[in-house]
Amino acid sequence: MTENPRKTRAFGIIGQAQAIRQIEAHTFKVRSQSGNGQYVVTNGEGKFECTCPDFQYRVKEGKIEACKHVLAVQFYEKLRQRQDDTDTISLAQDLALSCKFCGSSSLVKRGKRQTKLGMKAQYECKACGRWFVHNGTHLPRARVDERLQGMAVDLYFSGFSVRKIKRFLNEYYRVSVSHVAIYKWLRKYSQLLADYTRQFKPQQSGVWNADEMMVKVVHEKIAPLTPHRGRYFWLWNIVDNQTRFLLANKLTLNRGYPEARSVFQEARQVARQAPSVVITDAMKAYKGAYAESVPELRSIVHLSRCSLQSGHNARIERFHGTVREREKVMRSLKHEKSGQELLNAYRVWYNYVRPHMGLGGLTPAQAAEIPLELGRNKMLNLIRKARNESTQYPE
Repeated sequence: MTENPRKTRAFGIIGQAQAIRQIEAHTFKVRSQSGNGQYVVTNGEGKFECTCPDFQYRVKEGKIEACKHVLAVQFYEKLRQRQDDTDTISLAQDLALSCKFCGSSSLVKRGKRQTKLGMKAQYECKACGRWFVHNGTHLPRARVDERLQGMAVDLYFSGFSVRKIKRFLNEYYRVSVSHVAIYKWLRKYSQLLADYTRQFKPQQSGVWNADEMMVKVVHEKIAPLTPHRGRYFWLWNIVDNQTRFLLANKLTLNRGYPEARSVFQEARQVARQAPSVVITDAMKAYKGAYAESVPELRSIVHLSRCSLQSGHNARIERFHGTVREREKVMRSLKHEKSGQELLNAYRVWYNYVRPHMGLGGLTPAQAAEIPLELGRNKMLNLIRKARNESTQYPE
């Protein structure tokens, strides 16, 4: 039997970097092998369609079953599903105590051994007779598996407290870890993910929604202030209107023109271009803070007096509700510096991991056409990519 040449070409498409890109929940863009443009492949209720001439003139007439672009998308989805299933299944297998040499579960405990990570239980395998210390992790010098660490980070930004995550890992995975260790994971991955995602440029609409909200930072005391414990800071947020991509979120003590200007400068660094329209409320600090020069100021349309009742700034107000859900569980931020680090990580989680119902289940990064394939387990794969790049290009 001769091999289907279209399947061979489909595998060739998959082998090219960024040849397939998901733009909606069931819509993909596939690069033409000739390099002249790209085709759109859709999967509506299990029925694939493609805009390429091969599909229009041969598949629709029943001469062939599928074009190479449809086959490439089908193979691509199977590969992603296989990788996600492998991570899920192998996690349960790895965490189960078994011999690290032959995989046998017939073990006998033989006391403890001093290691670099402290005293560890030592086991003898009845099947192969070898002795080993098992820590069930793929990270060097780490006691807990990287997949559980990624899960803990995702759960935290989804609304779980560190103590609830601690109980979850202990009850469902039999992993005993302190809430302090979980918080250290958050601090470690916060900087790693923020540095890694800084290289990507989102394709945004140019319409920005900006607003600020009060958040409590309990351990920041700056005299002379109110006698109650803690201090309220201002959290500035800027969101792209169409993609919902969070361009900036900055914590400041005051709410004036310098603070508004600094947060707009941060948003411009992420977007790498100036906005066309800025939607804010009527606070005077916003006026002109989004422009770098007078000619640019004249080219930007500023829509002020956008109250909550008007509905014009509903995108950013809805985002504030999402932040409040996280802040309620945290019972406020603790310090300004650590709070900003967690907010930076929250921005990464919101943009790259959290699916958005208003975008049809896509993340803001997918809607902004950022070329980063993360599969189903987005947080784990994002951590892996960030760690691999930091290892490949050390500072």
